[in-house]
Amino acid sequence: MTGAAWFVYILRCADGTLYTGITTDIARRLAEHNGEAGGGARYTRARRPVVLAYLEPTADRAAAARREAAIRRLGRARKLALCADTP
Repeated sequence: MTGAAWFVYILRCADGTLYTGITTDIARRLAEHNGEAGGGARYTRARRPVVLAYLEPTADRAAAARREAAIRRLGRARKLALCADTP
């Protein structure tokens, strides 16, 4: 049985900070983070609007969670470089 595709994403917040997360529906999640739908992280609630800066598909939820953790350990410069390399 195949499940939904999982993605790791980085958002650029209005204050210039970066937020990393995982989801199966990036459009829904972005709407939640921007307050257009219920939900969204407490962190982004005070830093709206947010824009998608990076998106990476992963094999499954476990891979997405591992990649999210790896990205969160990166320094700001490395995260920005990752975002810059994305078309």
